Amino acid sequence: MTTTAAADPFGPLPALVDLTDPAPVVRVSTPTGDQVWVVTDLRLGRAVLGDARFSRAAAAAPGAPRVNTANPAPSSMMSMDGAAHARLRRQVSAAFGPRRVDADAVRVRRLTDELLDAMVAAGPPADLMAAVAVPLPVAVIGDLLGVPAADRPQVQQWAGVLFDVTATGVRDKARRAFTLYAYMSRLIDQRRARPGDDLLTGLITAHDAGTLTRTELVDLALAVLTAGYETTVGQFGLGVLAHLLDPAVLGAAPDEARVAAVVEQHLRRLPATPMTFPRVALSDVALGPVTVRAGEAVVVSILHANRDTAGDGPPAGTGARAHLTFGHGAHYCLGAALARTQLRIALHRLLHRLPGLRLADGPDPVRWWTGLATRGPAQLLVTW
Repeated sequence: MTTTAAADPFGPLPALVDLTDPAPVVRVSTPTGDQVWVVTDLRLGRAVLGDARFSRAAAAAPGAPRVNTANPAPSSMMSMDGAAHARLRRQVSAAFGPRRVDADAVRVRRLTDELLDAMVAAGPPADLMAAVAVPLPVAVIGDLLGVPAADRPQVQQWAGVLFDVTATGVRDKARRAFTLYAYMSRLIDQRRARPGDDLLTGLITAHDAGTLTRTELVDLALAVLTAGYETTVGQFGLGVLAHLLDPAVLGAAPDEARVAAVVEQHLRRLPATPMTFPRVALSDVALGPVTVRAGEAVVVSILHANRDTAGDGPPAGTGARAHLTFGHGAHYCLGAALARTQLRIALHRLLHRLPGLRLADGPDPVRWWTGLATRGPAQLLVTW
């Protein structure tokens, strides 16, 4: 679902974190009728995400307080704690290491230039989301995992609904999730017969060696696929819009280092994922001014925690990357370096190719996704 209107120039927010001057920890009712604690303070947010007493596995269990319907399945790596989570994380961590990301940078530049070539050839105006923001991360994660190029548009449609948090989408979400699971099972069988230089082939090898069960193999592949592009799509759209609304920040023909610094500002100020998945307290835990009781759920408002009192640079003494956009602790985003690489290169190539880029004329150049766990433009009409 999309909308053209938003009170915030960077799109609508989930009601859970659409809060003005909140306390460091506040009690909020969720759309599912549950009660959760929302943490809005950076220090307390880091404490929650780094404390094993706040459990992702307990939050995914039947009967746990719910924030929305976007919570990953209990069998997903993103819903596990401790040794179980670490064991699965090790199976995919090498694919997101520095050596692989450096190699991916070359491919990201090539793909970005190809997409920009096609957009420029078609002429203005263009929907930057459809032309670049969506196909780039889909192609990057598809190459990494081993999804054939011809399958990616359909896989993207199936995977996208998993981030839909609207109540009306529950049945459709279940149907598409089943379809996506069946597709990945078929792709695994195909890749076993024809191995490639990709992550899926590596996971199949681990399965055949007894390191992964069949269910873990499929779930890991799906976790990489679904988490690997949706947030990057939204983050790129938000970053480009921030530039179009205030082009003086980057100036004319910025070098890649300058773009990287501004991308980091966008990640902190405009997180595409405004809040974390919920965690459930395994015991009573003192959290700032409140005590979270065992069985109660906590989410961290990344949007609020990332802000400092000045509203500009990072919190004093914490370093340029002291934000929670990629999480913190054991569940810190494996794909953070790859996402940063895509955002930096794509924005740099876009501005050098089209220095006169601006929003297209008309009443609604920007339309927003609504009902998603992530936020970002559904449409961003530009001209040059």
